[in-house]
Amino acid sequence: MHFAVKDAKFFKSCVDAIANLVDEGAFEATKDGLHLRTMDPSQIAMVDFKLPVSALQKMDVDGKASVSVNLADFSKVLARTRSDESLEVMLDEKESKLHLTFSGDSKRVFKMPLLESAAAMPKEPNVPFNATVKMKGGALKAMLQDAGLLSSHVVFSIDESGMTLEAKGDSGDLRSETTKDSGILAAITAKGNSRAMFPYEYLNDIAKACPDDAALELNLKSDAPVKIAYQIGDAQLTYYLAPRVENE
Repeated sequence: MHFAVKDAKFFKSCVDAIANLVDEGAFEATKDGLHLRTMDPSQIAMVDFKLPVSALQKMDVDGKASVSVNLADFSKVLARTRSDESLEVMLDEKESKLHLTFSGDSKRVFKMPLLESAAAMPKEPNVPFNATVKMKGGALKAMLQDAGLLSSHVVFSIDESGMTLEAKGDSGDLRSETTKDSGILAAITAKGNSRAMFPYEYLNDIAKACPDDAALELNLKSDAPVKIAYQIGDAQLTYYLAPRVENE
């Protein structure tokens, strides 16, 4: 397996969006591009990452190749990316290592050890969502920052009139209402009212990599996993997070 990316910083942003949530994972490389789907260590969150071959400068793979890496270490190496550098990634099966070649004013080659192949790719949840809202990534991040001041958990409620975010903690309560005609929500569809609670830290980890001006979609069903999806360039990121049962 051998692929190249013209903009190494772009690929770093993609990997950071995965590493924010999970420690390790396996990239599957095919003629169609790169795909990773994995659960976080606590098994309550999932990330699904797809980078189409059209976003790559080069993809050379025989059938399908799976590469398991420590994503935290991968992210640290990619953080050494300099401006205007390209990146080539090559699998060395003999050494069981991944070669990362940064090319710009100079040429640097990092070699990273591979992890043992992980279990089979988990299935994507099939949830019949009742509500969908679309907004800019920056809008959701601002709402979450407000909630994070007060509580370790966030409650989303969505109905035909808009979306409400609530947070309750020892230092205070928050109720943030965003109506469908506020200008913040680009689109909203809802069947009745959907409501569910989620851990703030996970929501923050999911949303933080989304560019502020990128379109973000949030899908909700009462007491079911939330689905949050957005793009970084041509890369598609989809996250699922299990709810926490509210204590009435």
